Amino acid sequence: MQDTEITAAGTSRPVQVGPLTVGGGAPLALIAGPCVIESFALAFEVASFLKDCCHRIGMPLIFKSSYDKANRSSVTSFRGPGMVDGLAVLGRIRRELDIPVISDVHRIEEVQPAAEVLDILQIPAFLCRQTDLLQAAARTGRPLNVKKGQFLAPWDMRQVVAKVEAAGNRRILLTERGASFGYNNLVVDFRSIPIMQSIGYPVIFDATHSVQLPGAAGDHSGGQRQFAPLLAASGVAAGADAVFMEVHPDPDRALCDGANSLPLEAVEPLLIRLQAIHRAISSETVPPAP
Repeated sequence: MQDTEITAAGTSRPVQVGPLTVGGGAPLALIAGPCVIESFALAFEVASFLKDCCHRIGMPLIFKSSYDKANRSSVTSFRGPGMVDGLAVLGRIRRELDIPVISDVHRIEEVQPAAEVLDILQIPAFLCRQTDLLQAAARTGRPLNVKKGQFLAPWDMRQVVAKVEAAGNRRILLTERGASFGYNNLVVDFRSIPIMQSIGYPVIFDATHSVQLPGAAGDHSGGQRQFAPLLAASGVAAGADAVFMEVHPDPDRALCDGANSLPLEAVEPLLIRLQAIHRAISSETVPPAP
């Protein structure tokens, strides 16, 4: 392990996402939605549910769903509606519900059209070292959420960040989503959260991809969604600035990542718990009044 100067939780620079602030001591934020856009109706249903839920508890929300899942286990796996139709869905949700939206970009050709709709461009974990893609996305001026590859150490993200900064963008979010551990398994090293924060940017903890079992079901990935709340709480306790989770009205029938997605009824109680943990952690970093 490289020598790394670790900052206290919550001391990363703030990043503005539309009307919201992530990091820098801001309230815990949520990035959530179904893994992939299955239809406008389902995406709008989930986005509306999340907006109402987050409004009740006072939690900043960014809606996430992918217009294309380029990295699937099988050639027959559902990938989504594609860029044009998917961005139309996300743009409509953004306008009608007045919430920020995020989705993955996989190729340089996608970057500019996506930047015209999305509030954040997300770089998938398997593409986090792709210099040309990172820098094309950075040059749009949009905030970037770069997921740490399952094959990288947390301190390796310093070089990823340097690529984005070299293209003139310092609106960067980093996401921890587990590391490959043998075959078909991921583990989370919660040290990675403060280590990546020491690079200077907010860190998101991806609670549902961290319980994914990649390729474990043969032609699709498995998952252990029952452990997602435990890992979410641990990630927030470790100082995460935001939590990422995939949610679905009927996870067992979801067309992508259902095994690690949370049902809607589990969301609000979990978020309330996470907020309490975040407030407790944040209070530890505030110096006592004179």
